[in-house]
Amino acid sequence: MVEVRGLEDVVAAESSICYIDGARGILAYRGIDIHALAEKSCFEEVCFFLWEGRLPRSEELAATRGAIGGARAVPAESLELLAGIARKSAPMDALRTAVSALSATDPDARDTSAEANRRKAVRLTGQIGTVVAAFHRMRQGKPVVPPDPGRTHADDFLRMLIGETARSSAVRALDVALVLHADHELNASTFAARVTAATLSDMHSAITSAIGTLKGPLHGGANEAVLRMLHEIGSLDRVDDEVRSRLQRNERIMGFGHRVYKMEDPRATHLRRMSKEVAESSGETKLYDMSRRIEMILNDEKRLNANVDFYSASLYSMLGLPPDLFTPIFAVSRISGWAAHVLEQYGHNRLIRPRSEYTGPPYPQPYVPIESR
Repeated sequence: MVEVRGLEDVVAAESSICYIDGARGILAYRGIDIHALAEKSCFEEVCFFLWEGRLPRSEELAATRGAIGGARAVPAESLELLAGIARKSAPMDALRTAVSALSATDPDARDTSAEANRRKAVRLTGQIGTVVAAFHRMRQGKPVVPPDPGRTHADDFLRMLIGETARSSAVRALDVALVLHADHELNASTFAARVTAATLSDMHSAITSAIGTLKGPLHGGANEAVLRMLHEIGSLDRVDDEVRSRLQRNERIMGFGHRVYKMEDPRATHLRRMSKEVAESSGETKLYDMSRRIEMILNDEKRLNANVDFYSASLYSMLGLPPDLFTPIFAVSRISGWAAHVLEQYGHNRLIRPRSEYTGPPYPQPYVPIESR
């Protein structure tokens, strides 16, 4: 049997949701290039597109925006749970616990029909943003800001998080980031969601599995490590010496290279541009300038390209987002893709049950009685 550590290049499912050509640096949702979606679309439109398989008409987009907005309210029971764990829990732990608990108050909890699961997709997409924002406010000892269903998802999330309306450039930057992070084929968390859904477990269980998988530092969290590196380096004039010193010590520079892409991660293209725009509009260009110089060194000396995590670090920091919320904010976006895959799995389900290659002692082995061991 051929070794397939990490299931690399193993096709584990058929899906019509996401297309990736790593050799050519292509990412597309249902055939539409991510560059077109980042430039012309919005998060709510991408949600509809991922769930329904087609772009919405104007009235359908308005209805989707209204449905997600109306679903952002989180039941009092879940807010009480968050309040009880906010001071001691890490953000991803709190999010995982809250999403699992939301199943107890979901009006469609016991309904597994396609229509009910579609409603759960909308509900969870709205609620996860509120959970992340409410958790952050609670741990700071600040009052929770209730959602405003009339706002876009990016706009309302920033308002609930910081307590005031964000500038339009920040809202647009976050909206594009949500579009870019919405789906990425059978990444680890999406595969975990599909494995759970394949047992015909419920939507909340599948999304909880995905969040638990995203928590791992080899999947989510790389952008937080990038920001930590930027702060450790401290200034643009220290970048060259520090980065080359790390390379000589064979230390990994986070935010570079990708398991799939051999060319530049197409999401990084837009995040670089947005990081530069936000930096220049605010007059605070240090993080962007440092990032750009690090990228140039890695390009020249290691032929490595930035991935989605590298410029999202400086962008999110300049938007005022706390570093330990970077991964939960990933979930605020990726819930749209997770839900799409769970819906697709339910639609033509077969239990996902791979085999392993046995490497233990040869069969048969004798049983040795305990008195003879």
